[in-house]
Amino acid sequence: MMDIRHLPGFIPYEDGLRLQEETVAAVLAEEAPDTLFLLEHQPVYTIGRLRDQSSLRDPSMLPHPVHDTNRGGQATYHGPGQITGYPILDLTTRGKDLHEHLRKIEEALILACARFGVRAGRREGLTGVWVENRKLASIGVGVRKWISMHGFAINITNESLPPFFAITPCGLDGVSMTSLEMEAGRPITVAEAAVVIGEEMRRLLE
Repeated sequence: MMDIRHLPGFIPYEDGLRLQEETVAAVLAEEAPDTLFLLEHQPVYTIGRLRDQSSLRDPSMLPHPVHDTNRGGQATYHGPGQITGYPILDLTTRGKDLHEHLRKIEEALILACARFGVRAGRREGLTGVWVENRKLASIGVGVRKWISMHGFAINITNESLPPFFAITPCGLDGVSMTSLEMEAGRPITVAEAAVVIGEEMRRLLE
């Protein structure tokens, strides 16, 4: 059974990365079960190791630190009010299909949003979860010897939104970011959203 771990407080990005790497090694060695970490990070911008990092605009002007990482994708933001999820899964038992892994993460988030009355979905040719043309969740994964790492970030409260104005989120010009509580039209806490997201991730990924 997949172990779902809700981490308290605001986790530095470096600590989250180290925790992922340790868990990947443990899953690979069959010393730990498949694990999903659900957490909030301290404010940070991240970007994949790409030659073109123009989505950061001017890094010297950003209000929070920048961290290069080994996931796919352009710049995004992590911070309070947003749930970051790291599914550390053995994909050798799931057909070694990274595309299917991405689609299942999207589907689990879409189903979780529906439980809050938000009709989310996909956009053709774009990874992530959207409400119409507004982006609600970003997804970027990595894999090491077919053990997955990195994962998704979904904006829960409106607190998570302002730092996105300083970058070009996911390299998409003109994209508008949104939050679960904005789309639901009512307050939603990170804690209550994490429970629902964990349930849907278990159902889709286990």
